[in-house]
Amino acid sequence: MASSLSGRGGGRWLLFPIMAAAAAAVLAVAAPASACYTRVFSFGDSLADTGNYRFFYTNGSDPVLRLPYGETFFHRATGRFTDGRIVLDFIADALGLPFVPPYLSGRRRRAEDFLHGANFAVGGATALGPDFFRDRGFDVGDVVHLDMEMKWFRDMLNLFCPGNLSRCSDMMNQSLFIVGEIGGNDYNLPLIRRIPFKNVITFAPAVIAKISSTITELIRLGAKALVVPGNLPIGCLPMYLLIFQSKEDYDLGTGCIRRLNEFAWYHNKLLIKELEKLRKLHPGVTIIYADYYGAAMEVFVHPQRYGIEYPLMACCGGEGRYGVSPGVRCGRGEYKLCENPETHGSWDGLHPSESVYRAIATSLLRGSRTQPPIATAASSCTHSLVRQEHLSNTSPF
Repeated sequence: MASSLSGRGGGRWLLFPIMAAAAAAVLAVAAPASACYTRVFSFGDSLADTGNYRFFYTNGSDPVLRLPYGETFFHRATGRFTDGRIVLDFIADALGLPFVPPYLSGRRRRAEDFLHGANFAVGGATALGPDFFRDRGFDVGDVVHLDMEMKWFRDMLNLFCPGNLSRCSDMMNQSLFIVGEIGGNDYNLPLIRRIPFKNVITFAPAVIAKISSTITELIRLGAKALVVPGNLPIGCLPMYLLIFQSKEDYDLGTGCIRRLNEFAWYHNKLLIKELEKLRKLHPGVTIIYADYYGAAMEVFVHPQRYGIEYPLMACCGGEGRYGVSPGVRCGRGEYKLCENPETHGSWDGLHPSESVYRAIATSLLRGSRTQPPIATAASSCTHSLVRQEHLSNTSPF
């Protein structure tokens, strides 16, 4: 069984000054004295989900819906697929906004539920709809996908501007949109079920086209500032390192599987080219590429800089070199739980720990991993201040 959770909590920040300094660096960015953005809207999968999963899949049996998920920061499961906060949480906090609420948590669907934005991301979501995969002889089930998330978004807009979405233009102008990360599951689901790698690669252009059409629709509805994350280096995921063990395809510097990382890089290359086209078509819109791949690779190449001792090992999972094993997953079965998630690159074998999410957010907010720099989207702000991180355990909803 899992080890005891006793002794865990916010006090950990005092015990790990390196991590506390890194968190402060995230928030030492130009943030408006009066917020540049009144709302953040987010789309994506488990890397961006702040709790929709638990409202969409209501049977309550998934381990992500209970401890140890959420133990590091919230001290309870919130539906986030990690031990604490994700990139979206750090970005919202840096902008002076509350944590972005999951759209499906607004049970009565009132406009006042979303005064500071809404998150439409759901764990397991794909960019493409199930029909795309069925047409290729592979059934992913009835998963959430981008078209569904966009429908929810339009439904929410109708709360603010019933019958005439064009009246929401001012709200759209004052909002930041984060479109992703999305697309990873379009590859993960078939790869884990051993669909030939050469077949899965061919899905990438369709995935990019769907992301592009979603961005285009948001712009049509009035969005003026969008951040579009790329894919993570999936060759560094402990679960993939277990499933796709290789004798000769490892990167000597990191221990990650080279072929899988090259595939993620290929997806990102296509995405960057598509965003360049969209910028030319919409010169009055700021479209920012967020290099999740490069930011995460900094951690895998130089883990000691981030206080991480086990970059390729899951904190919560099974036995073995990578902290994962067949038939065992975090929160289910005879799983094991590490003493300190801060020192692990992965939380459960498929999702980063809060430490890695914080490192990615640091890179994005400093501008070194965004193209153009994320400060571009805040150019209308006339004041800036250095915010201090809130270490209280406020409700994320």
